[in-house]
Amino acid sequence: MQVPAHVPTVGVEEEFLLTDPGSGAPAPKNTLVAATAKRAGIDLQLELTSCQVETRSAVHSDIGALLAELRTSRRRVAECAAEHDTRLLAVAVPPTVPEGYPVTDTPRYQRIAHSFGMIAHEQGLCGCHVHVAVPDREIAILVSNHVRPRLPVLLALTANSSIYRGSETGYASWRSILWRRWPSAGPPPYFTSLRDYESIVAMMRSSGSILDNKMVYWDIRPSETFPTVEIRVSDVPATATESALLAALIRGIVSTALDAIAQDVPALAVPGEVLRAAYWNAARFGLDGNGLDLVAGRVVPHQDLLAELVDDIAPALHRCGDYSFVADGVEALVERGNGARRQLAAMHRRCEIADVISELADATLDGCR
Repeated sequence: MQVPAHVPTVGVEEEFLLTDPGSGAPAPKNTLVAATAKRAGIDLQLELTSCQVETRSAVHSDIGALLAELRTSRRRVAECAAEHDTRLLAVAVPPTVPEGYPVTDTPRYQRIAHSFGMIAHEQGLCGCHVHVAVPDREIAILVSNHVRPRLPVLLALTANSSIYRGSETGYASWRSILWRRWPSAGPPPYFTSLRDYESIVAMMRSSGSILDNKMVYWDIRPSETFPTVEIRVSDVPATATESALLAALIRGIVSTALDAIAQDVPALAVPGEVLRAAYWNAARFGLDGNGLDLVAGRVVPHQDLLAELVDDIAPALHRCGDYSFVADGVEALVERGNGARRQLAAMHRRCEIADVISELADATLDGCR
C-alpha cells in the first residue's frame, strides 16, 4: 500500500504471559526464553515479573506490514517459549492460581519490588502499548489532552482479563482494576503545558511515588525513549489482528488530535473523576455493556461509542489508508467478541479452566502459523 508521507508512523509493544502448558500457571522463565530468542535474532524485553516478556515491533507506516510483523513475532516467540516447555499466552492477567510472581532479577526491578511491596509481587499484568510519532514532547502533551476522552472505549475494545485465579472476576478488564494500584497509573491529568507535566513528574519522583521517569505509568505519556506519544490503556489483545486494529485506531485518534492542534481547537478538559467513572464502566462491562459519552454526558453502549469514534476519525483513517481495515475489523470484533467475551464463553461451556486456556492459546497464535 502506498502511504502518504505525512502519515504518522506507528509501533506496538505487546506483553505476554509465560505459562505452564499443562496447568496454565505462570512460568517464571523469562530470562531463559529471552536468551533463546536472542540467539534467534529476537530482542525480547524483560518485564517486572519473571513470567512475562515483551515484544517491540519496528516502526511502520503501513498497518498491513505491522500486522504481518506482529503475527511473525508471536509465532517465533511462542516457538522460543516451547523450547523451555512453556506456552505463550496473550492474556492480561493469569487465568489460573499462581504460585507467586517472582520479580525479575535486575537491579531496577528489585529496587521497585523493595519500594512498592505487594503491588510489585502481585503483578503479572500484560498490556499493549502503541507509539505514534509526534513532532516533539510539547505536542505530545497537547495530544494527550485531546486523546484522554477516547481512552475508555479503547479499554472496552481490548478487554481481555475476565478470568483470574480460576474464577470469573465480574469485570471484562480486571487488569485495568489491578493496574491502577500503582500511584502513577490510570488516566493522565489534563496538563497545561510540557512544563506542567514535567513539574508533576518531578514532584512524584521526589516524593518516592515513582523511582524514575519510566515509572510514569499514565495511560498516555510522552515516551522517554522514542519521539512518540505512547498510549498504554489497553489489555494485550487476544489476537495479533486485534493489536493491529488497536494501532490503526490509535493512529487515527492521534492524527485527528494533531489536526485539531494545528487548527487551535482546544481539548475537552474532562474532569478526572468523570474519566475514572468512564474507565470503571469500560473495565466492568467491556465492549458488551454501557459506557459514558464524555462529550454529551450520556450513557451509551460501548459499541455505539466505538462506531461514533470511527466516524469521528474517519478523515484521518482515510488519509492513513486504514479506513477499510478499521471498519471491517471493528465489525468482525463486535460479532466475534473480544478476549473477555471469548474467555467467558469458554468458561461457561463446562466450567473448566482448561477450556479458557485452550481458547487463549488458540487466539494468541490466530493467523500466525
